[in-house]
Amino acid sequence: MADFGTQLKDSFKRGDGLIRLIFVNLGVFLLVALITVFGRLFQSDLSPFFQDVLALPSNLSKLVLRPWTLVTYMFYHEDFFHILFNMIMLYFAGMLFREFLGTRKLVSYYLLGGLVGGLLYIAFYNLFPLFTEVRALSNNRGASAGIMAIVIAAATFRPNLPIRLFFLLEVRLWIVAVLFVLADLLNMTSSNAGGHIAHLGGALFGYLAMRQYLKGNDITDGFSRWLNQLQSLFKAKPKIRKVYTNTKHAQTRKTATRGAKQEQRMDDILDKISRSGYDSLSKEEKDFLFKIGKD
Repeated sequence: MADFGTQLKDSFKRGDGLIRLIFVNLGVFLLVALITVFGRLFQSDLSPFFQDVLALPSNLSKLVLRPWTLVTYMFYHEDFFHILFNMIMLYFAGMLFREFLGTRKLVSYYLLGGLVGGLLYIAFYNLFPLFTEVRALSNNRGASAGIMAIVIAAATFRPNLPIRLFFLLEVRLWIVAVLFVLADLLNMTSSNAGGHIAHLGGALFGYLAMRQYLKGNDITDGFSRWLNQLQSLFKAKPKIRKVYTNTKHAQTRKTATRGAKQEQRMDDILDKISRSGYDSLSKEEKDFLFKIGKD
């Protein structure tokens, strides 16, 4: 059991943003499910407690007391098939998005798309009379809004990319995106109206943000840099060890050190390409790759 836990921990550390998003969603689901099961053994239903703490309420008086739910709701699922479908969608859409735009943007689109989806859900439930009677008790949960942002952004970036539906029918990616949006529009007044409205908010963000990116204006860049700074706070800093050398081997070690630094720099640049794509490189980094390639 300890080895299994260690393997999970190592997988999380080695995984990129997509894998970590999936791990966090699954981790929250399992933790809540296990605590709920144990609570039932003592004849205590903890589901309402988790809904209050993690789900996004449409009631503004509740939201003021639980502002963190604008984030936690996009990692909270109660139903097994709900999280299963969402994680399958996140994995395949994320793989597609990551191939073109890198991991750093994927996490930003997921979080910002989920945030916009949550805000649109709150706005609809407080503005339209249809939701007056259910507003006091309604709440929203699930990763779907963030996933929709990723799907629509990928479709906006590469609309004519061929996608095979159900492993049989090949269609363009933009057609898949349009079908998703139409399904949500047609179900805005269904029993799961809040979920479909949040999807539309995520889709809207994904489309507008990618349109701006294609024009050379990355509106997610500041948020992505903030996430990197936040992540760096939790990384262990390497210990610096002072090494003394004699003059006899100084030149040899200097040459070896230079080679090691170049190799480390190459690894850093390749890691940056993996996270954010080739376009994220500076001119100096691109020149370095070109020079190494010539050597």
